[in-house]
Amino acid sequence: MNDAEPPLPPDELAHRLTDVFALVGPLYRRVLRAVERNAPAEGLSVGVRAVLDLLRGNGPMTVPQMGRAQALSRQFVQRTVNDAAARNLVETVPNPAHKRSPLVRLTDDGRAAIDALTAREHALLRRTGGDLTESDVAACTRVLGRMLELFDHVDVD
Repeated sequence: MNDAEPPLPPDELAHRLTDVFALVGPLYRRVLRAVERNAPAEGLSVGVRAVLDLLRGNGPMTVPQMGRAQALSRQFVQRTVNDAAARNLVETVPNPAHKRSPLVRLTDDGRAAIDALTAREHALLRRTGGDLTESDVAACTRVLGRMLELFDHVDVD
């Protein structure tokens, strides 16, 4: 936080965060459409892409862990994992911590697919341009993170 600037009063903050919601919704939907349009090269749905990206960043995880991390129902994540497994993008392995909840991990094909897709996404995002700084991006992620925390209690199952 900038020490020279005091925090907004709660009512004013709520109004400003409404502006953020107004941007996040259309941005999210446009990104989904762009992923759906670009993913066919790897044969990835938006859901499979999200699972592969999550596993690439976190290593092997259980379906319930992925559901919590993505704020998605366990059933939806399981269907997505099944789709990815049918395409040999992920595989399940025994979980020493829990006999009934196997770990899901990327296969070499899965890693290649998510690496190719994210490389194209990074090429697109490099075109953002403008005068954005590290501080701008850090502030954005801090604000969005706080907004996400506000809804941590929402049950996705």
